[in-house]
Amino acid sequence: MSEFDAVAARVSDRVTPDEAEREALRSAVDALTGRIRDAVADLPVDGRIVQVGSTARGTWLADDRDIDLFVCFPPDTDRADLETYGLSVGRTALPDAREEYAEHPYVTGEFHGFDVDLVPCYDVEDATAIQSAVDRTPFHDAYLRERLTPELATDVRLFKAFLMGIGAYGSDLKTRGFSGYLSELLVLEYGGFEALLRGAADWRPPVRFDPENHGTESFDDPLVVIDPTDPTRNVAAVCAPENVARLQHYARNLLDDPSDEPFVSADPDPIDADAVRAHLDRRGTTPVAVVFETPDIVDDQLYPQLRKSLNGIASELDRRGFKPVRSTTAAGDRAVLFVELAVDELPTVRRHRGPPVHVREHATGFYDAYADGDAYGPFLDDGRYVVERSREFSTPGELLGGDAIFQVALGTHVERALEDGYELLVGEAAASLADEFGVAFARYFDPTP
Repeated sequence: MSEFDAVAARVSDRVTPDEAEREALRSAVDALTGRIRDAVADLPVDGRIVQVGSTARGTWLADDRDIDLFVCFPPDTDRADLETYGLSVGRTALPDAREEYAEHPYVTGEFHGFDVDLVPCYDVEDATAIQSAVDRTPFHDAYLRERLTPELATDVRLFKAFLMGIGAYGSDLKTRGFSGYLSELLVLEYGGFEALLRGAADWRPPVRFDPENHGTESFDDPLVVIDPTDPTRNVAAVCAPENVARLQHYARNLLDDPSDEPFVSADPDPIDADAVRAHLDRRGTTPVAVVFETPDIVDDQLYPQLRKSLNGIASELDRRGFKPVRSTTAAGDRAVLFVELAVDELPTVRRHRGPPVHVREHATGFYDAYADGDAYGPFLDDGRYVVERSREFSTPGELLGGDAIFQVALGTHVERALEDGYELLVGEAAASLADEFGVAFARYFDPTP
């Protein structure tokens, strides 16, 4: 047995559910399906019950105790009625469940130790006729069930465990990584885990796969996997370029030096304020941190808005001459937009070059605009008019501490949170945030692929 095979065998033993867990799952699904069937029987329409997801296909990881059940209603069901029926069935089958909202409401709760999502959808003929995004899911499930052998299911579990270990698993908008469905399609495409790693190690994005040869060309993403059940969709659309690159990096590492380590996910130990100050001193940089109460929205809304806000602030700091080095965002009870700067103070004047003097109309207009003002100049430099005029903000604190912060591109809910009040920390004062964001700072100051 090769060293790679030995690692794969050990990891597979660890992540494969044992028979007791499988039996517990079967029992829970049977009991819950019975409850749902009884609840559907009381409705004025029929509803087909389908178990979907990794637990349906035998590709879930040990202790990943999720059950996904869909109730498929006739396609001519009014949208409002579908939502009402779905919630009614969910509340009856899971009395302690809570309501969540994706494209339409569904219920989520706990049953016999398993986390359950109970989702209504339309029972359409094929995935190209969907009326809501979740309508595709039963087709995904049917496609994979027909093709996944027990051996491939083992390799899917290995690939999922690997992606979890390197931090690239999950299609949520916080992670922007590989979904379970995408993971399974890639294992199918290559015929196994090791073959997939060897292929990914040599990818040259954009990389394109089209399992059913649909021929769709209208995607511009680093990784394109045409949905075999719907030619209009790229299954990998949510994958961020860094997660595609992350898979490549760690695939090469694992193939070159097989180890169990990449399959184990662990947060770094948090660092304290003294460690943050030591890093800043070593780097010779100045951080600015905008801290505010985290908006009460789901992660799939929150993290795109945090990234948009961070990019907006960093771009404005760059435009103003403060030269951002790197930036990050994190959220708990409070959220932080953290930007590390190479420049912490600029002169109170800035140089502004006008047109060449020989471009008479524009040059005269420039000269007249500044001739009687309080700017230095106009004077001549290399045949151009030049002035040195007052800089609006000479420190990042001046820029971010006033109304100017609301002129940058911010996420809607982030902007509202800032309007309610925020804390601005500049320089070593930002180190005090280690009490709240010590893990995020540990990742930031000890970056890895």
